[in-house]
Amino acid sequence: MATHPPGSPGAAPLLQVDGVTLAFGGVKALTQVGFDVQAGSITAVIGPNGAGKTSLFNTISGFYRPTEGSIRLRGQEITRIPAPQRARMGLGRSFQNIALFRGMTVLDNIKLGRHAHLRTNVLDALLYWGRARREEAELRRDIEERIIDFLEIDHIRHAPVSALSYGLQKRVEMARALAMQPEILMLDEPVAGMNREETEDMARFILDVRAEWGVTVLMVEHDMGMVMDLSDHVVVLNFGQVIAQGVPAVVQANPEVSRAYLGSGNVHELRAKLQAAARGAQPSTKVAA
Repeated sequence: MATHPPGSPGAAPLLQVDGVTLAFGGVKALTQVGFDVQAGSITAVIGPNGAGKTSLFNTISGFYRPTEGSIRLRGQEITRIPAPQRARMGLGRSFQNIALFRGMTVLDNIKLGRHAHLRTNVLDALLYWGRARREEAELRRDIEERIIDFLEIDHIRHAPVSALSYGLQKRVEMARALAMQPEILMLDEPVAGMNREETEDMARFILDVRAEWGVTVLMVEHDMGMVMDLSDHVVVLNFGQVIAQGVPAVVQANPEVSRAYLGSGNVHELRAKLQAAARGAQPSTKVAA
């Protein structure tokens, strides 16, 4: 079978987002969003605050159901599949705001990531015998020998999450997502709030998880230096719409992207944008036939 490098036109996309629209009442968070994620690639979704990036992530991972459009994983329609089932199919994610159990240890938080794949039933768990014991041993071995070692957090494995720095908590959240055995690792602002050293460490982990584990990465990020250095493909959102996409150099040179982030300096253009956004937020007055 012929193989193709990440992003090659001949490669079938691992994830396809096609014409996705998401509305909350009369407010459209996303409008006809479409892009592909190639297997083995690092794809970044960028855009100004309020552009719809986290709404897009929540739609792909199954927390929101789109009003229109479709999402396909390995060619299979998953648009109406619940979030837990999508996790079992290979979508693992972290969150913009850290969603760890602060009173639990690092190890216990990471183990929770494997929950969707465990086959132990209630009786096995109560007796802690047979399958339950084997699964627990395999899970602990995998986490301790692969994930904890990979992310260099062995020294904090028994520490409560509440005692960790912000940067280490973000690393633990990535570890929990990796424990889900994802085919696509979705990272929502993985370096937000980090200092330079922590950012460089996280960038290294993202590159290594793709190179060593073969995991495809889809991330939302504001750090443009990191996005341009790491990404194979960049998707730019503004007001819930894709305004540009392509390789980093092409996106960076796109004047629409510059205007989205910096503005054109034209007051009339800014006023027109605000008025268009306000019209989009108005409830529809059309009556269904």
